[in-house]
Amino acid sequence: MSAHHDHGAHGHHDHHDHHGHDHADHGSLKSYATGFILAVILTVIPFWLVMGKVFDKPSTTGFVLLGLAAVQIVVHMVYFLHMNSKSEGGWTMLALLFTTMVVVIMMSGSLWVMYHLNHNMMPGMDHETVPESIKMAPVEKEMKKMPGMS
Repeated sequence: MSAHHDHGAHGHHDHHDHHGHDHADHGSLKSYATGFILAVILTVIPFWLVMGKVFDKPSTTGFVLLGLAAVQIVVHMVYFLHMNSKSEGGWTMLALLFTTMVVVIMMSGSLWVMYHLNHNMMPGMDHETVPESIKMAPVEKEMKKMPGMS
């Protein structure tokens, strides 16, 4: 029991003292409220775009949704995760850029592979890759319609 030290009696500082360390800003009620309002707006707009069928082409809706999703990611990182170029000596920004680069490479590569698989695997899309048995099927149907040819 004599091994227990009373830190207050010896003049030691509390573990939570700030010795000139630059800690990241944890935000204020105003910044959290601003982030929340922006997040709600950026959630309601895509919902309205999809449910109201605002755009005629689904691809246009998809691209607008992707853009709004990217904006919402930035809002979450700035207002809730407090990421900026000053926090953690810039390492969080560098990690974010690396992650973004990897995600873009993976997504674009995946879309490229899926597009080419769809394009090359669908019968009748490219006449050079379609087997002769499929190409001849319409001709055989026409010949059966002709009198005396069946």
